[in-house]
Amino acid sequence: MGSLDRSKKKVQLWKKAVVHFALCFVMGFFSGFAPTGKSSVFSSQIISSNKSHFSPQPVEAFHLAVTPQPAGAEKLNRSLVAETPVATRARSKESAERAKFLETQDQEHEQEKETMSIPRRLIIIVTPLISKDRYQEVFLRRLANTIRLVSPPLLWIVVEGQTESDKVSEILRKTGIMYRHLVSKENFTDAEAESDHQRNVALRHIEHHRLGGIVHFAGLSNVYDLAFFHELREIEVFGTWPMALLSANKNKVIIEGPVCDSSVVLGWHLKKMNNETEERPPIHISSFAFNSSILWDPERWGRPSSIPHSSQNSIKFVKQVALEDEAKLKGIPPEDCSKVMLWQLNFPNQIQPTSRR
Repeated sequence: MGSLDRSKKKVQLWKKAVVHFALCFVMGFFSGFAPTGKSSVFSSQIISSNKSHFSPQPVEAFHLAVTPQPAGAEKLNRSLVAETPVATRARSKESAERAKFLETQDQEHEQEKETMSIPRRLIIIVTPLISKDRYQEVFLRRLANTIRLVSPPLLWIVVEGQTESDKVSEILRKTGIMYRHLVSKENFTDAEAESDHQRNVALRHIEHHRLGGIVHFAGLSNVYDLAFFHELREIEVFGTWPMALLSANKNKVIIEGPVCDSSVVLGWHLKKMNNETEERPPIHISSFAFNSSILWDPERWGRPSSIPHSSQNSIKFVKQVALEDEAKLKGIPPEDCSKVMLWQLNFPNQIQPTSRR
């Protein structure tokens, strides 16, 4: 009986060992299929607690610190540290130069704004049209092409004789210039008398409407330097300048105009001037300009309003006022009036009056 009991106990122990081994094998087999990269509960708690206390910057610094540096990296770092102040000074110098450049640009823009804010003086150009001039339309187009290049404001007063021409009206409309087309309903046989009458018609129009500006008489045969119109706007009361007279069938040029010291008029150099007479010099009609307010406000320019002027001959009145005191005249250009900016070109068989006095 004793041996039988012992054999039963051995069998039971063996069975327990087999079961235990089988359980361990099964658990080991299934544990092999579990993911190995997943952290445990404790490690995840530690990591999450660390993230709540530390910002990302120290973590990045930690990774940089543990990165192994190659040989000579310490020397390289020292050289970079040594060159940093030089690079900083270069960048600061460059930024200072850029700031100075921007400041200069701002100042230039401010000056341009101030210049643009100052209104330009109006230029009033008066042009008579002689009825018997066969080149009238050609020269009118040429003069229009010059005037349209002048900076505004500019008013072109064109005066025709007797009747208004459709061709002239069409030319003026297509120029894009601010203009006024007037008609003098008078019949003349003398070209010079007709031109003077048409100029007086324009001056009466300016006086009646009180058009404030600098008046210049431009003949159809005049040729201009564009800088001339800039100088016109600098005139306060009266202005005068040298003028070149050219003829297509003559090989010579005649210069007429003022003799100046800077912009001060000292005398005259004129073709028909007689020094032995006390008569006033016969200035060419296109060689002077004046402020239009002298027509209706003479006291503004030092002339008593009690002195009347004939509305029929405003040209004579303006010339008289201009020549009675040369101190009122301003010579242009201001460099001793030595630069010619206006030419009068006469062609054969062209009726071109040379109105003087």
